[in-house]
Amino acid sequence: MHLNRTTTNSSISRTAILLIIGLLTAPALASQPSTDTQLTVDTQQPGAELAPYEVTYTASMDKGVTLNGTAKRILTKQNGNVWLYRTDVDSFIANIDESLILKWENNQVIPLRYRYRLSGFLIKDRKQSIDFDWDAGVATGEDEGKPFKLELREGALDPLGFQLQLSQDIKSGKRDITYQVIDGDDYDEDRFAVLDQEPMKTNRGSITTLKAEKVRDEGSKRETLMWFAPDEDFLLVRLLQTEPDGSRYELRLNRSDLGG
Repeated sequence: MHLNRTTTNSSISRTAILLIIGLLTAPALASQPSTDTQLTVDTQQPGAELAPYEVTYTASMDKGVTLNGTAKRILTKQNGNVWLYRTDVDSFIANIDESLILKWENNQVIPLRYRYRLSGFLIKDRKQSIDFDWDAGVATGEDEGKPFKLELREGALDPLGFQLQLSQDIKSGKRDITYQVIDGDDYDEDRFAVLDQEPMKTNRGSITTLKAEKVRDEGSKRETLMWFAPDEDFLLVRLLQTEPDGSRYELRLNRSDLGG
């Protein structure tokens, strides 16, 4: 991620910097979806095969200052049904290296090896690792220097792999989805819902998208919405997060190379 050095030397808080980095590497968080939405686009696709891709996102923040950055995400096939899913953010403020080795079987991400590393001079370094032993039924790893061992649940996912699973599940026609995601030495239950079909203007013209969100407790004042593009193989093309204080943080697809 390349951030403007002059703007980051202004009164941007450490929390704001971490949040914009988080938008480049984390899923969306949002409020309770409506229940009477009707979808008119035909998106009932099998979603049985992964396709390699390389995408670049731009991120921006509206909090009285301008903060822009980019991040790259790559999905590449290794051998057989084994894939590498990777996100790289590079800047003078922080570097992020996040990767997952996974198997793709029966329309499911099966995580094998997850690694996360955050380093920088304005923030505390952080490392996280998860190794999945499906034969033994356990996940072992380390989070901020603390080792852990956790019994694997059916369909358990890691912090990166469930983002890939989400786009594939939406592609296959699912509209209300819950995941069991390992976070440190415990599980988070994350539920997502597709809300509506919505047109979006891009630098390549208008495209059709599916608008989705993560279900939160009723009354939550934090909202983040996601837009997936059926014509772009259901890639995430936009993410918008609104904080309780009204601050807005946005992620947009800048460039995509589908098919490797």
